[in-house]
Amino acid sequence: MTLLETDRPTLDLEDIVESAAVALEGASSLEVIRWAAATFGDRICLTSSMSDAALIHLVSKVKPGIDVLFVDTGYHFAETIGTRDAVEAVYPVNVINVTPSRTVEEQEAALGPRLYGRNPDLCCHLRKVEPLGRALEGYMAWFSGIRRDETASRRDRRVVEWDRKRGMVKVNPILDWTQEDMDNYMSDNGVIVNPLHYDGYPSIGCAPCTRPVAAGEDPRSGRWAGTGKTECGIHL
Repeated sequence: MTLLETDRPTLDLEDIVESAAVALEGASSLEVIRWAAATFGDRICLTSSMSDAALIHLVSKVKPGIDVLFVDTGYHFAETIGTRDAVEAVYPVNVINVTPSRTVEEQEAALGPRLYGRNPDLCCHLRKVEPLGRALEGYMAWFSGIRRDETASRRDRRVVEWDRKRGMVKVNPILDWTQEDMDNYMSDNGVIVNPLHYDGYPSIGCAPCTRPVAAGEDPRSGRWAGTGKTECGIHL
């Protein structure tokens, strides 16, 4: 039984978000996760791109057995699929493979080849945003691994937010972590890391839209390089 079911059954979710965002600003990641787990119970999940398992490791310490949603776009690197399989084998979580409504072949038959190059926003919507939206429908809240230091559009985010697009609560436990914090946590805890990180890919998306990053470049400059695009749309 969750706090929603016992303490405040009629309280609007947006009211919960506002009070929690204020109360938890500056709280530790584990405090944020404990609050979310106590509030939403089994109606909260975690999403992961399988770039690394830092958030999965962190959340599973508080809520073992949590659903982890991975959007399999059909364009992932083999290393990313391997990371997903390793996470499923190692951590006490329930990995759910989320797929788009069309296979890559069906999409190309309907919209032409290499949509990712001609219209990356549409491709991301069809292969990431829309399928994740469907998968999240059974939950009241979701854990996200976004950080303020990643992009300009994430600098004003809050640790607990109202996801207006999906009508649910979004919880960002590692929002204030730096890359150094991430590296230290993964090293100290032996966290599974996508091997592409060691080959010059600090930010990993679909294979056709991700390139290695040279020393000194912005870590996300390898995503949709040359297009001006910085987000897939999931976190907008």
